[in-house]
Amino acid sequence: MQRPFSFAGRFYLIVEDEYLAASSMVMALEGAGAEVAGPVSNVAGALKLISERASEFDAAILDINLRGTMAHPVAERLAEQGIPFVVVTGYDCGSVPEPFSMMPCLNKPCDEQELLAVLAGLPVRRQPELHRSN
Repeated sequence: MQRPFSFAGRFYLIVEDEYLAASSMVMALEGAGAEVAGPVSNVAGALKLISERASEFDAAILDINLRGTMAHPVAERLAEQGIPFVVVTGYDCGSVPEPFSMMPCLNKPCDEQELLAVLAGLPVRRQPELHRSN
């Protein structure tokens, strides 16, 4: 029997362009008690949500290829905001470019329990440093 994960009080962003994959991720997270933003299926929508709600996200799930558009700007913004993320891809995880290759990567379709285990193992979110004027 698998140990259930509890994500009560956590908030995740899902950036995924495949409906069935996104639905599976949403159901897994909500079933574990998390709240979910998205799924968002394009770079512009993801960047908009990050700019509006970055301080709320505990982590994100990011498909690195959204309908043929690489989601590198989204990965960069997540990293800038200190939001940990998991890369999901239909390609080989070895094809994820630096510096994003250091993030956990799962191949699609990913197992819901494996996804939850990877999310549970992410580091606690680092809040971006405040810039102080002297």
